[in-house]
Amino acid sequence: MFEALGQKFTNLFSGLRGKLSDSDIDNFSQEIKTALLESDVAQSVAENFASQILKIAKERSDEINKSTNPAQKIFEIVNAQLTEILGGSTRRLRFAKTGPTVILLTGLQGAGKTSLAGKLAKYLKDQGNTPLLVASDLQRPNAVTQLQVVGDSINVPVFAPEPGNGTGDPVVVAKAGVQFAKDKVHNFVIVDTAGRLGVDQELMQQAIKVRDAISPDEILFVVDAMIGQDAVKTAQAFAGGVGFDAVVLTKLDGDARGGAALSIVELTGKPIIFAATGEKVGDFDLFYPDRMASRILGMGDVASLAEQAKKAMSGDTAAKLEEKFASGEDFTFSDFLSQLEAMKNMGSMSKLMGLLPGAGQMKKQIENFDEGELVRTRAIIESMTPTERNNPKILNGSRRARISLGSGRAVSEINSLVERFSQAQKVMKQMRSGGMPNIPGMGGMPGMAGISGMPKISKNNPPPKKKSRSGNPAKRAAEEGV
Repeated sequence: MFEALGQKFTNLFSGLRGKLSDSDIDNFSQEIKTALLESDVAQSVAENFASQILKIAKERSDEINKSTNPAQKIFEIVNAQLTEILGGSTRRLRFAKTGPTVILLTGLQGAGKTSLAGKLAKYLKDQGNTPLLVASDLQRPNAVTQLQVVGDSINVPVFAPEPGNGTGDPVVVAKAGVQFAKDKVHNFVIVDTAGRLGVDQELMQQAIKVRDAISPDEILFVVDAMIGQDAVKTAQAFAGGVGFDAVVLTKLDGDARGGAALSIVELTGKPIIFAATGEKVGDFDLFYPDRMASRILGMGDVASLAEQAKKAMSGDTAAKLEEKFASGEDFTFSDFLSQLEAMKNMGSMSKLMGLLPGAGQMKKQIENFDEGELVRTRAIIESMTPTERNNPKILNGSRRARISLGSGRAVSEINSLVERFSQAQKVMKQMRSGGMPNIPGMGGMPGMAGISGMPKISKNNPPPKKKSRSGNPAKRAAEEGV
């Protein structure tokens, strides 16, 4: 969503060279304001942000210009302020002291409340909770049915005593749903409510009645991040009506300018608590202001990427790979196959690539990425014998021809994969020494050695030497009992 804004920031920072005068800082702050306004950030927010950057930069001008990299100091200031206007710290759900925690979802029709209800329910269930969905949107056609379908897909029960489609009292349903949760010992209740195409008195009064009937522990305002300035106006209207405790942004995977995310916290005084980044039920997580700021500034979101990888890969597999990495053993096709399985569980490869540092500079490559490439690669690897996977150097012409027949891919594709894999092994060796190699279009990535699962091998503790093997592929195969 923030690709355009991120590119603008990248261009601004690239223009900072050497010592910075007061006029340089003035121009930089003005350019930042312009970039924010062009990304649909509210004018007052853009002006306040730019003035804060200007104030802090001038107060620290001596420190900035005495540093070896003044541009980096400016970057740190912008990053800190960007994190601040996004909320500063991550807001988590509040649990009820007794009984089930009741969550009321509000927002306009089309914001994605019903889908969001399912995503939130799955998120809570995956953490060991027992959520209940309550179908109180009795106005929108098939809203009740949609929630039931969503509930069935994630194996979460739905309380739906009324068919909806204009019949039934949402207040009665919501109240009965909370009581049902108490009786059946559900520890979370998620109440879906009706929306409107626009804010009106009927919508607000109904939401207020539901709120008063169930006394929710959390009222979450669900808003489509793609509607720009209207998102902020709608949020302010709901804040002054039914009220809410936190914001949930949906459709953050869209290609809109995304200014709402940078405006809504400051203008409503309410934090963003969750973000939905896709259509799948798993495309949902807590909103991390610092990670979002990092993505906007082109530094990616390695923390989220690592978390997704951890969820997708079993503990034993991850531990074995980490141990192998630390010991100095070669990364094999068998290891790669395990990672391909994990990547399949992580979702879209294009989305994962979007979390990498420098992703904004690879926008076209990411957009044009062929997801079928992973399927074809897997077919090739699965057509190899276990010994071939663990020792690709034995892949002579006849073996490659056999793999080609088994996978249905051309020999040239086998050759290309083996060559690329060889290059990947070299990259892994570079990473093992604690650095991150230069990646075309991304520049160097210093400081990446601290990522969990990427241990640094010190010079005082080098990886163990491997047993010498014959350089002749045929002889080596014989040694290994192929």
